[in-house]
Amino acid sequence: MKQQARTAAGPSSRKVRSERLAPYVLVAPAVLIIVALRLWPLALGVNFSFTGDGELNGTPVGLGNYLELAGDPLFHTSLRNVGLLVLLLPLAVAIPGLLATFIYLRVPGHRVYRSVYFFPAVLSPVIVGAIFNLLLGYDGPVNSALAVIGAGPVDWLGDPGIAMFTVVGVHIWATFGMALVVFLAGFSTLDASLLDAARVDGASLRQIIRHVIIPSLTRAIQFVFVTTMIGMLTSMFGLLFVMTSGGPEGATYLPEYYIWHQQGQMNRPALASAASTVLFVVMLVVGLLQITLLRRTGRQD
Repeated sequence: MKQQARTAAGPSSRKVRSERLAPYVLVAPAVLIIVALRLWPLALGVNFSFTGDGELNGTPVGLGNYLELAGDPLFHTSLRNVGLLVLLLPLAVAIPGLLATFIYLRVPGHRVYRSVYFFPAVLSPVIVGAIFNLLLGYDGPVNSALAVIGAGPVDWLGDPGIAMFTVVGVHIWATFGMALVVFLAGFSTLDASLLDAARVDGASLRQIIRHVIIPSLTRAIQFVFVTTMIGMLTSMFGLLFVMTSGGPEGATYLPEYYIWHQQGQMNRPALASAASTVLFVVMLVVGLLQITLLRRTGRQD
């Protein structure tokens, strides 16, 4: 009897251990890839940021590169532009959110709009930049249209006060199609009976959006906020290079453009690594703050 009990317990315990190990085995390849291709290069980059450039190549310089960044007005400008991106982020999220709402509510022509709004997302940033360079040129169609209504020409890309707003606006236009898809996916999980009940109670469109749609799409909104911010900080190089090349007077510099400039133009990879580390920390802090704020807002609703 004891022998039979041991025999029965043996396979059972092995099965339990296998079930416990299965999740780790399935996750292990992804973890290894992340460590090998993301975390390890990140650690090497951080370590490299504490070394020198030129004659001091490979020589430890402590915080020398970071102190140089702290005194570089061009890097200060790039960080101020990050603050501008944070301020414009709600607009970049609200536009695809509202458009997804109208499509979900089946406004006339909603199927056509879905395709039209997503189309810019498949265009290369270089193509988008070239198109808007033509449209927003000082003698371009946009200023010609303004002249018709009596407004003076605007130097969209040459005025330091508005050039960054122009590039960000073009970036939002070119990329909000992906956020639109995420919002539409979120709407697929929305309980239609809630909308019907709100309509029966006489709720306006604004009230439906605020009290029904937004609370139901909290996770989608959080995801779009974080990914949009990451895209603004790491995916605007193509537009900046084609439209302004960081000008005028460095007004459209962002950390990623500053990193390219130091690495590719000034041949200062260690300083570029230090700037990359600062950019990583900024993205991490901003992302965590966004998630915390959105979670608190969701609880209050």
